[in-house]
Amino acid sequence: MAVDQVNVGGRGGLSYSKSILLSIVTLATKEISGVAPFNNSKRGKLLGDAGAKVTNTKDGVVVDAFINVYDNCNVADVACKVQENIKNSIMAMTEVTVKSINVHVLGVKFSKASL
Repeated sequence: MAVDQVNVGGRGGLSYSKSILLSIVTLATKEISGVAPFNNSKRGKLLGDAGAKVTNTKDGVVVDAFINVYDNCNVADVACKVQENIKNSIMAMTEVTVKSINVHVLGVKFSKASL
């Protein structure tokens, strides 16, 4: 099994590319109200375009999602909704077992009105 593959079902089973899982995580994150887009290149250098990292373990995948949140939103609520949506999306679209989902809030995006 290649490093960028997630194997499901043991021998002869199905495998998913990590890029597919990253796409699912990215879309699930963008669906949540309160998640602000990244607008700097520092994130891209660290994480690539996905804003997430998927690690394969023997017990399932570990997802680390990195987000910014708008200033008028409750950070804990947004992070919880992101976590739930990622889990539901992965479970609905794949047979991959999700071990854990970690949401890292990297920053708060302020609107011009609040400055």
